Amino acid sequence: MAASKLDEIDRKILAELQEDGRMTNVELARRVGISAPPCLRRVRTLEEAGYIRGYHADVNPRELGFEVQVFAMVGLHSQAEADLSAFEQRCREWAFVRECHMLNGEIDFILKCVAPDLSSFQTFLTEELTSAPNVASVKTSLVIRCAKDLPGVPFSVLEERIGRGA
Repeated sequence: MAASKLDEIDRKILAELQEDGRMTNVELARRVGISAPPCLRRVRTLEEAGYIRGYHADVNPRELGFEVQVFAMVGLHSQAEADLSAFEQRCREWAFVRECHMLNGEIDFILKCVAPDLSSFQTFLTEELTSAPNVASVKTSLVIRCAKDLPGVPFSVLEERIGRGA
């Protein structure tokens, strides 16, 4: 079901839950202007349809001792589907890798990594990432600071597109 197939209330539910996934169903229903029972049914339907993938706490890595965040740009020797899938599976197994995105262009993958310190990341980089099968090159960039980190999608843009009939 495409986003344009959702009605305005479903989109409001998604927008509200994206901002605060901990609110009660009663509060959510109040915010979107419907009663609690149909609101809960809609939320469950949105979950089952895959619009809501889960509910997570936004933890602060630095407060938990993960002082280092690095983006690693990875080039592979082979881009055959089996080799791409094997690399993606390996990324799922590495604890320091928090995000893995396959890209089009000069690099094959970009990985968002966190580590307690530079020494730990360097060990991961040299003993795991660069030595992994099919890895041809790795370039890293240390994050100095983050100016913006928002989850999900900009619902204001979605509403504007739907309003234009796009």
